[in-house]
Amino acid sequence: MSQATAVQPPDTDPQETQEWLEAFRATELHAGSARAHYLLRRLEDAARGSGLFAQSQPFSAYRNTLPLSAQGAYPGDLAMEERLTAIMRWNALVMVLRGNKAYGSLGGHIASYASAAEIFETGFNHFFEAPRPGHGGDLVYFQPHSAPGVYARAFLEGRLSEEQLSNYRQETGGAGLSSYPHPWLMPDFWQFPTGSMGLGPISAVYQARFLRYLEGRGLAETAGRHVWGVFGDGEMDEPESIAGLTLAAREGLDNLTFIINCNLQRLDGPVRGNGQIIQELESLFIGAGWNVIKVLWGSDWDGLFARDSGNALLKRFSETVDGAYQDLGSKDGDYNRQKFFEANPETAALVAHMTDAEINALKRGGHDLRKLHAAFAAAKAHKGRPTVILAKTKKGYGMGAAGESRMVAHQAKKLDTEALRAFRDRFGLPIPDRDIEDLNFYKPADDSPEMAYLRARRQALGGALPQRSPGAAGAVAVPERAAWAGFALQGDGREGSTTMAVVRMLGNLLKDKDFGPRIVPIVADEARTFGMDNLFRQIGIYAPQGQLYQPEDAGSMMFYKEAANGQLLEEGITEAGAISSWTAAATSYSVHNLPLLPVYIYYSMFGFQRIGDLIWAAADQRARGILLGATAGRTTLSGEGLQHQDGSSLLVAHSVPNCRSWDPAFSAELAVIMDHAARRMMEEERDEFHYITVMNENYPQGALPEGAEGDLLKGMYLHSRHGEGAPQIRLLGSGTILLQVLAAAQALAALGVTSEVYSVTSWSELAREAAAIERDNRLQGLSAQTLSHIERLLPGDAPVIAATDYIRALPQLIAPFLRARFIALGTDGFGRSGTREQLRAFFEVDSASVVLAALEALARDGKIDAGLYETARAQAPQQPASWTR
Repeated sequence: MSQATAVQPPDTDPQETQEWLEAFRATELHAGSARAHYLLRRLEDAARGSGLFAQSQPFSAYRNTLPLSAQGAYPGDLAMEERLTAIMRWNALVMVLRGNKAYGSLGGHIASYASAAEIFETGFNHFFEAPRPGHGGDLVYFQPHSAPGVYARAFLEGRLSEEQLSNYRQETGGAGLSSYPHPWLMPDFWQFPTGSMGLGPISAVYQARFLRYLEGRGLAETAGRHVWGVFGDGEMDEPESIAGLTLAAREGLDNLTFIINCNLQRLDGPVRGNGQIIQELESLFIGAGWNVIKVLWGSDWDGLFARDSGNALLKRFSETVDGAYQDLGSKDGDYNRQKFFEANPETAALVAHMTDAEINALKRGGHDLRKLHAAFAAAKAHKGRPTVILAKTKKGYGMGAAGESRMVAHQAKKLDTEALRAFRDRFGLPIPDRDIEDLNFYKPADDSPEMAYLRARRQALGGALPQRSPGAAGAVAVPERAAWAGFALQGDGREGSTTMAVVRMLGNLLKDKDFGPRIVPIVADEARTFGMDNLFRQIGIYAPQGQLYQPEDAGSMMFYKEAANGQLLEEGITEAGAISSWTAAATSYSVHNLPLLPVYIYYSMFGFQRIGDLIWAAADQRARGILLGATAGRTTLSGEGLQHQDGSSLLVAHSVPNCRSWDPAFSAELAVIMDHAARRMMEEERDEFHYITVMNENYPQGALPEGAEGDLLKGMYLHSRHGEGAPQIRLLGSGTILLQVLAAAQALAALGVTSEVYSVTSWSELAREAAAIERDNRLQGLSAQTLSHIERLLPGDAPVIAATDYIRALPQLIAPFLRARFIALGTDGFGRSGTREQLRAFFEVDSASVVLAALEALARDGKIDAGLYETARAQAPQQPASWTR
């Protein structure tokens, strides 16, 4: 329940209450409203000072949320943990410096982990639980620029070797470490990819929600698992970072904690030079309904706050913008005394007894293990809402003049020997000068107290993190295809759309008692558009609170049914949220040891174009699932116009290495592809996902030619022959444009031109296989004679015309592998409104355009009388000269 709607406690002393109210009214009446406001402000200051208004936003809240009295005793060996943190800092630093000293251009980041080391170590030593029997383990999204620190800890734990650390960012030789968390490159180590800023926060939100979904459906016990996300304050400017905040609060995800490393600095300068990012984030998260805990000042500040009866420090903090905090953080104690404390007589008096060195040693809260532990513990204990910890740190902490709180900190890749000595001395590391000069790693003896403590802390939490378990879940059998897609394979010639077919297939699969529960249908508020509203009643829409109302359509057969155990994820108008749910389900086999098959259907234009970065992250995470690009193509979605009509998704899908993309024309083709995709992912456990386009255009659905299935899955099969004799031309079509190609073949036959028509189910599969064979032939020598599928089907020099509802670059993927004249027809340019017929004529992918292209190719090769071509050209409508139109 929010603060605004909280039930007021009973009045235990009505007479005193009345006296307070009368006194206030008398003040307002006799002294005026200004005096009344002043008194209210003073009361509010007093309440905040005592901790009553911990969640309020104004200046006096620029202090730790948890008072010293709520901190509790530290449960670990503080000195030991500080020593281990220093060792992690050193090894992370050396890792980056070594690579740049040897090669000069590898890059890497020193300052981010330097600011977050205590945050990470608090989690590793006390909170981040590893998978073990009876506990599935916590899920941690690591700030990507801090990856060297995670590697440094894994080195001490014996999980990574010195050779691997020495090959940081040098992976091509096989012994290196990836720059950021990349499960594709380190499949046994990293669990989640967070290298693209902003994707970690939204992924963490939907992962926490997916844990609840699994429990709600009875698929897994997840109550004891927690999702932690360590992110940067600058990263929160990304729209994806805040896209899921209200969902997390709305669904009461108290299994989720964000820790935002507020070092006040992004890559080029302050996050909010003229403002205060911590206060801004507090307002944002409170407004979204989160529990907020601020960790701004270290333990050395406690005495100052205790003596500050007039809140002089809080007033001074409110006057100091982040640009000034960065400047203060980069300077020594005498500068801080002059520029900060002596700006106000009251604050000057507070530190009059302190030396410059003592002032310089005042820590920010994010570097104090005691303060951080109290915040982590409070977050874990909080119920009913997600929690965010705003931890104030210094970027490049410990780097001194080489980068601490300096503008250049993020780009710092090198430190000279003197700076390294200063770093060693500051953290009391037992490293001799020679090791500093040689940039040697430091690892205590295996039987040292440090190593024993390190191992004991992780053993108490179940083992090492991060860790990923690929393939541990095992295979899942897919039902026989005839049971759920037999209607499509029969191809009785009835009219229908591939969207209708895929929804029917999905509904049939959901009815299978063994496989059905494994399916996670996902839609971004378009279920009715795609004809999926029949699933509302069949499987229910997931809602953690169930359905607290009677839906308006309760009397209909397909009423809007929400349920705590609902199977359909209806995400609302958020493609980013829907794909984040899809990714959580698509990686459930490794994250939860539970193989699932998520199927996300959406407007094809709002996939790879709108959320391509999240799809790429899913690929990095080795996702297994199906993406259905509905109302696909540039000319099938009539009337909608430029921003809805998709002409590029299949080309972008081709750029994702483990995405297999398909553009079937008929329901029978779709059935084969769906079955193939499900078996490769669920039975063969391949780390790939499938993008399949489906259309809302109705036309007759036929059966497959005898023996075509094998070629279909390679990307193309011979559909039909038209005319007499040997083919003079080969016509290729995919998706709904195949119908235009078939009509063109009939028109050419009437002109005496013989053709073969091929249905291209995947331009990408054709091109990938051909490129791989071309490479193999090149490496095997000139005697190699292996032919690709496209070369086997289209030998010789008879021209090839390829037509698609996508831009010409898609069919041109196969052009390098053909010896014949090749002409690609596509929908280059912007989409626009119109009927399907008008749009296809406009983009020159209709049957008449295919005929014209075929006649031109034959005429140029001298295979037909040029008059045939000239007649067709004269009859063609005039078109704009530009491809972009």
